[in-house]
Amino acid sequence: MAASPGPGWSAWLVEQAAARRTAGLERSLRPRAADDTTLDLAGNDYLGLARDPRVTAAAAEAARVWGAGSGASRLVTGTLDLHASLEGALAAYLDQPAALCFSTGYHANLGLVAALADRDTLVVSDAHIHASLIDAVRLSRASLAVVPHNDVEAVRRAVTGGVGAGQRILVLAESVYSVLGDAAPLVELAETCEAAGALLVVDEAHGVGVHGPGLVHAAGLAWQPHVVVTATLSKSLGSQGGAVLGAPAIIEHLVNTARPFIFDTGLAPAAAAGALAALEVLVAEPGLPGVVQARVADLAAALGVPPSVGAVLSVPMPSPQAAVAAQAAAADQGVRVGCFRPPSVPDGISRLRITVNAGLSNEEWSRAVEVLVAVAKEHQ
Repeated sequence: MAASPGPGWSAWLVEQAAARRTAGLERSLRPRAADDTTLDLAGNDYLGLARDPRVTAAAAEAARVWGAGSGASRLVTGTLDLHASLEGALAAYLDQPAALCFSTGYHANLGLVAALADRDTLVVSDAHIHASLIDAVRLSRASLAVVPHNDVEAVRRAVTGGVGAGQRILVLAESVYSVLGDAAPLVELAETCEAAGALLVVDEAHGVGVHGPGLVHAAGLAWQPHVVVTATLSKSLGSQGGAVLGAPAIIEHLVNTARPFIFDTGLAPAAAAGALAALEVLVAEPGLPGVVQARVADLAAALGVPPSVGAVLSVPMPSPQAAVAAQAAAADQGVRVGCFRPPSVPDGISRLRITVNAGLSNEEWSRAVEVLVAVAKEHQ
């Protein structure tokens, strides 16, 4: 007989599952086979590097040389030469003074904010910020002001009017917001933070790779002491892990205080080597970001929706049920897409989540666009 968590818990779990089904918000895990031929426009492999032979060969060789795992936390024996090489390459590519790698992008955000903010800190957060940053603020126990999306004036009011004696200020933004696909006003935010003595944290998860070294670099904000960047290795670089990039003093502080860094096993060798190889491909082939940008514009025009600054295109659907049905219809025709549904969307609108992948051939891309246009027309 299967184990039960107890009568009270069992009843509560049944109620919660029923509520999710009624609202059309039930989720489940769907394992995919290694030889799956479905065109993947649901993942985060923006540049198509996850299966690039140069990347997979580097990952396999690192596993043979270093083993399946790093063996310990970074502060014990888990820091490898491989980690140092990756951190140096990331800092050089993003034009930042220093970098520190974490086992996930989630941990990078969690570690940075929780290490910098405490009860004496005011955190000013964009309303559309990623869940990892939201959870980081909760963990930090800092005071929080949530401002309307991309509203620089609201940020300015918050940083100038909510400061207490001895209070530090942290402003949180993303360079590209994946749900709406819009960019943050980084120059204006950085100017506001500099004037107020605040630190600006920019999550470049959807910017790096799609826009080369990212939008912080494009805005001329690299090496600014009041700007800190976080990034992921699991999107454009096709691997796994995360990083914080900024002033050496901040990196040194994280090494000594960031709990998701201190108490976590170091990034696996295969993931680190894969990310490093992907970064080398990106440096050698600077035209890759242009492929993503052109395909985003192509698909947006075909679907009649605004183009995205990032690689993820959102197609609004009338309900969570319609989004799920459209997703299933696309899958039946050999194209995998995701869907955003509450509570994952900041504005409560369900959407198809379509990720452009530069790794598809032109023929595969044309077929995917044809399928998606037909599916959207049927279910919107």
